[in-house]
Amino acid sequence: MGKDGYLPLFETKIAKGRILFRCYAASVFVGIIFICVYRVVHFPPASTQVLRRWAWMGLFLSELWFSFYWFVTQFVRWNLVYRYTFKDRLSQRYEKVFPDIDIFVCTADPRIEPPIMVINTVLSVMAYNYPSHKLSVYLSDDGGSDLTFYALLEASRFSKHWLPFCRKFSIEPRSPAAYFSTSPEPHDSNPLMAQEWFSIKQMYEDMRNRIETTTSLGRISEEIKKEHKGFLEWNSVSTRHDHQSILQMVIDGRDPKAVDSEGQPLPTLVYLSREKRPQYHHNFKAGAMNALIRVSSKISNGSIILNVDCDMCSNNSESVRDALCFFMDEEKGHEIAYVQFPQCYYNLTRNDLYGTCFRVINEVELAALDANGGPCYIGSGCFHRRQTLCGMKYSKGCETEWKRENERKTRENASVLEESCKVLASCTYEENTQWGKEMGLKYDCAVEDMITGFSIQCRGWKSMYFNPERQGFLGVAPTTLLQSLGQHKRWSEGQFQIFLSMYNPFIYGHKKIPLKLQFSYSPYFLWAPNCMATLYYVAVPSLSVVGGIALFPEIWSLWVLPFAYVIIAKYAYSLGEFLWFDGTIQGWWNDQRVWLFKRTTSYFFAFLDTILKLLGLAENTFVVTAKVSDEDVSRRYEQEVMEFGCPSPMFTIISTLAMLNLFSFVSCVKRVVVDIQIKALESLALQIILCGVLVLINLPVYQGLFFRKDKGAMPTSVTYKSIALALLACSIALY
Repeated sequence: MGKDGYLPLFETKIAKGRILFRCYAASVFVGIIFICVYRVVHFPPASTQVLRRWAWMGLFLSELWFSFYWFVTQFVRWNLVYRYTFKDRLSQRYEKVFPDIDIFVCTADPRIEPPIMVINTVLSVMAYNYPSHKLSVYLSDDGGSDLTFYALLEASRFSKHWLPFCRKFSIEPRSPAAYFSTSPEPHDSNPLMAQEWFSIKQMYEDMRNRIETTTSLGRISEEIKKEHKGFLEWNSVSTRHDHQSILQMVIDGRDPKAVDSEGQPLPTLVYLSREKRPQYHHNFKAGAMNALIRVSSKISNGSIILNVDCDMCSNNSESVRDALCFFMDEEKGHEIAYVQFPQCYYNLTRNDLYGTCFRVINEVELAALDANGGPCYIGSGCFHRRQTLCGMKYSKGCETEWKRENERKTRENASVLEESCKVLASCTYEENTQWGKEMGLKYDCAVEDMITGFSIQCRGWKSMYFNPERQGFLGVAPTTLLQSLGQHKRWSEGQFQIFLSMYNPFIYGHKKIPLKLQFSYSPYFLWAPNCMATLYYVAVPSLSVVGGIALFPEIWSLWVLPFAYVIIAKYAYSLGEFLWFDGTIQGWWNDQRVWLFKRTTSYFFAFLDTILKLLGLAENTFVVTAKVSDEDVSRRYEQEVMEFGCPSPMFTIISTLAMLNLFSFVSCVKRVVVDIQIKALESLALQIILCGVLVLINLPVYQGLFFRKDKGAMPTSVTYKSIALALLACSIALY
């Protein structure tokens, strides 16, 4: 029971299987201790060759790093909890005083984030199962595109029919594209539903065709421009990086005439493209979010803010009510700053070719963060308390009186309001202010979301992680390997920057957040440094095979047991965990492959770039992940054929390591089959097994290098480079 005898609006349950996990973790820890003992006891004496001593030392240091990183991740996972909400109780108590909700949708480039995709996201959040007059949706267009504005106008018209349809038949999901692509045609037994279904679908298809036709032309016709005064704004636009603030209230929710086809009020709908000038840094997505916070505070001032990426459609119309179960809980709600939903994707292949579904992160690691003090903010699908985004510190006396918060103040005429709000989105507004520092999302970091969430927690607030049975949001996963690696490069680089900055969790978070939460951030902040130990372990043992240098115990030695146990137990548990959360064996194998690719490329370049930035030799950049791909790329992705296609330093590293291990493995086979040196290879058995596993994991790379003829094959230049570099490395190791 909560305060005054109220039942709580959410409950927390401890995860099952803790005893099994702790037994596994304890046994692996013992195995790691034995491995370390072996490394120390059998350290090569001074009389052995110098190369073997250095190789042994490097391997030992790599294993120490892996052991430390593994220990931290297991410590974080020690207590898992899961949250469950009671929306019926919420409705009984607060239905009439629900707070206003402001929803931010961010897009940056109509070429790689198509307007039709953007407005599907907008329509999905406009159609939440929530009082429409309490919803305000803001589209931030950092591309400053009149094509996106036109698409939003079309969406506003379609919403008058779409929202009543969603309410009447309680459909899910409420993105038109997702609904019509997954929903079967209604049966004749429900003629009313069938009639409306076909009518609405035809309206959507017509709208989609108009938007896509206009988008393909790349310009707005004069006839369309006459439909809305907002198009006049583009008469003053020089380029997408040099223009004034553009703000248009497409639907004014205060206007009695702003109703749908059934006479119900529509949500407020606002288009914003903040001012951009070449001489001012625009601070990427963080700058766009801060402009939205300021503009929305004057237009609707919702006490709860939801932000979603333009590809992250709402998949669950109850998500707002789920989030409010946390914020409005009488006993614990007042201390919650934000509620984070997981990022999930609808376009994943059966076996998740590029390991992008974050299956274990969503089901285990974020739940572990929640248990240790609160999940991190991951940039999308997050409900925030407005006060916390504006820099407010937590205190016991800052409980929200929802009835008072619900009262909207009287505001100006829409046209006057538009003009007065434009200054809030200007380039100069933030000068000599705390925006980007103590207020809003923080600047100068590639992962502005994580550092912002961390700083909010350090101001005394708590956060919650909620993973509902029906996923709250579904986005578009990368459909090429390079997109996936590039995305992880940006994430790992930003996280490592935080670790090396004043915001290091053990320094900035000291005495502000629990020690276990400080540790919980470490596995993410240390993604990038993993590259060094991984590169060493992937390359040096294989090269040592070529040179005949043994770095592991002989196959018949008892010292093989701790190595064998740690490897088998770790990967068996990993596989079991993956299968438990509805994965497949092939999906797990793909996940291991991509894990290797990320550590040897994304994390490596992130590590280098972070060091260069610390030395003042590089600057922060932000690359938007493409949400579209051509038909050939999409077909290969659906067939789970790995995409290479273009030259990249990342592909050069992947191919070189693959070839190096192939040459090493072939040399071992030659010694056994041709030279019959079976006895001599006993001391190299574990290295040969490691080399063979790496060859197996790189099979798609060999296919791309030698056997494929399609456009997704490895570029010829990369093939030649990788073979030359691998032969050079093997020659040095041999001679």
